[in-house]
Amino acid sequence: MKEAVIDQPVTSTARLSPLKPLSIAVLAMGGQGGGVLTDWIVELAEAQGWAAQSTSVPGVAQRTGATIYYIEMLQARSGVPPILSLMPTPGDVDIVLAAEMMEAGRSILRGLVTPDKTVLIASTHRAFAISEKVAPGDGIGNSATVIDAADFAAKKTIAFDMETLASRNGSVISAALFGALAAAGVLPFDKAAFEATITAGGRGVDASLKAFNAAFDRTRQSPRDAVAAAPGKRFDALPARVENPELDRLVGRIRAEFPEIAHGFLFAGVKRLVDFQDPAYAAEYLDRLGALLGLDRGNGGDAKAFAFTVQAAKHVAIAMAYDDVIRVADLKVRGSRFARVRAEVGAKDDQIVYTTEYMHPRMAEVCGTLPKRLGEWIEQRPKLFARLDRWINQGRRVRTGTVFWFVGLYLVSALRGRRRGTLRHHRETLHREAWLAAATGLLSSNYDLAAETLECRRLVKGYSDTHARGMSKFDRVMAVLPLLASRQDGAEWMRRLRQAALMDEQGIALDGALKTVATL
Repeated sequence: MKEAVIDQPVTSTARLSPLKPLSIAVLAMGGQGGGVLTDWIVELAEAQGWAAQSTSVPGVAQRTGATIYYIEMLQARSGVPPILSLMPTPGDVDIVLAAEMMEAGRSILRGLVTPDKTVLIASTHRAFAISEKVAPGDGIGNSATVIDAADFAAKKTIAFDMETLASRNGSVISAALFGALAAAGVLPFDKAAFEATITAGGRGVDASLKAFNAAFDRTRQSPRDAVAAAPGKRFDALPARVENPELDRLVGRIRAEFPEIAHGFLFAGVKRLVDFQDPAYAAEYLDRLGALLGLDRGNGGDAKAFAFTVQAAKHVAIAMAYDDVIRVADLKVRGSRFARVRAEVGAKDDQIVYTTEYMHPRMAEVCGTLPKRLGEWIEQRPKLFARLDRWINQGRRVRTGTVFWFVGLYLVSALRGRRRGTLRHHRETLHREAWLAAATGLLSSNYDLAAETLECRRLVKGYSDTHARGMSKFDRVMAVLPLLASRQDGAEWMRRLRQAALMDEQGIALDGALKTVATL
């Protein structure tokens, strides 16, 4: 807590200030500089002769909530001590600074933003919450809904991508928020006073001032960005050449053998599988898709815009690039990942950054990584499996920046060349072929249901417990396929079942949908 020095000590007869202080709420996550921004605002006010006070209520880690910093300031009067609150009161906040779009939404839900007085300054970028990431389907919050709500809830809204602006100028979002606050004209201090506050800090001054001025100018010129309801999706255009003989052959096959409507999905699938395994594995993918395209053409696919082939291009690639221990280890030790982490935390060239991963392997994953016969041999011996699982099945905090853990994960990632011989790969292949056989068996009698059956692969994702839950839902949905095969509305019912399965992790909505289908 910080307070300005009052000229006269408080006595029992001192008159308290009747003036109402200016109140500011800052919502920021770890690493966004919320504390620095709060200190800047307090120091700015005190330098201008105001009394100021700040408090904070920490949020929960792992993006389940942001820290709320609260600031009150009042023009100091000699001999009149101010009354300053420790917490924001709903309906009585003058300025809300939100370092992320959904935190702006939370401030509205909390009642901190009101149309008669609150100026809302928010960054439109997204840092996805745990609740958004773990949703079986698309759990991403709608940013457009937040902006629409702000138009009604706030007196004035300033919203643009301050994270990108700050990063482009070599700083963090707190400097951009400070610049937007200065340009908003809601505090009775001029721009020079804001800049002097940053300069007085003495650390990262040049970068902070650069981001501050960029945000100041951006706010004055165009204080609002258009916000989309969901992140945009795009596919890279099929290139003429990629300057690699093996990859050029794959690109040439896509162009020569497949309809243009599927090129974007096929190229994305090839890139994914080359990254997952190698060009030969991507060639297997095109071989499989070529066979499916032949069946599609033979069953009226031209008239359906090759919907079956397009769905297969997307979901077969995802099924072939399943998440396993080898893949996880590979992603953890990539140089590009370390570079991305350093960029995200704003680390300088002379700073050391360590990452700590939480891993909880199980013996089932270990067996899946072993050669097929050895993995099956261990699984067929319950006592041995249980004994090994007691040793393996423990949570571990892995520091990938240390030699021991980096080398360990690197050796696991090096098993990629032997992946096709593992127990997990064998089982994934059997499951994939059974799924495709079920879909192709419907092509001649119910084309739309066949395409919807391919879409059901969305239910399978992740590894460990997440993968097991997804497989369970997938198997339950596929089990009702015989009931829907002869129905003209079978595709619609399959779509409803898939949507129900994606609604909640526990499968409660799916239970209800399956009971309804059973009565058809």
